[in-house]
Amino acid sequence: MPRTSKTLEQATPEAIARAGLAIIESRGAAQLSFRAIASYLKVSHTTVVRRGGGDLNGLLDLLADHLAADLPDVAPGSLPWAQATEQRFCAWYTLIAAHPVLVLLRERRPLLGPRLLARLTEPQVADNLSLGLSVTDALRAYREMYLFTLGCAALVEHTDLKAVQLRTRTHLAALDPDEYPLLSAHMNAVADAVTSEDPFRDGLRRLIDSWAATAR
Repeated sequence: MPRTSKTLEQATPEAIARAGLAIIESRGAAQLSFRAIASYLKVSHTTVVRRGGGDLNGLLDLLADHLAADLPDVAPGSLPWAQATEQRFCAWYTLIAAHPVLVLLRERRPLLGPRLLARLTEPQVADNLSLGLSVTDALRAYREMYLFTLGCAALVEHTDLKAVQLRTRTHLAALDPDEYPLLSAHMNAVADAVTSEDPFRDGLRRLIDSWAATAR
């Protein structure tokens, strides 16, 4: 019988993705590298490069696709369009909000992994077409919601809300109230808004309602 390589067992794509996320969470994004993952898994650097995407972009795709496995598998046509759309993008928001560095490191390049495409892109565009949108509008609607979700998830602090609110109040308290009367008078409301998920959920609902009206 052929021997099973212990290295290949330790350095599966899923293991590499888990190690990469663990390094980001424990050491920070600046420490993410193939060598760090290789050391974490106790395997060779070459093995991790070969099985981990080949370059940083491929590695980030691998990490994002690992997260995408937790997206709900909402088949096209299985739910009313608005409900399916909200469920998919709220779940994607939750996953990215837990690991916003993936979006920030990826910069302007899209995240293109097979599971992400299968769980989010393909079924959402299919549902958009079933709603009555043209191919162009179906893709445009998906793109608007996708970018809105990534922006909200990546640019809002989700891990230490109290610290962000305290920092916000401290900065606002240092402002001249004569020059910034509204912000100075509503420091608590501003601090709460900075960390709230309501702008994402309200904004997504407006996009959904807008595209639903377009299809009618």
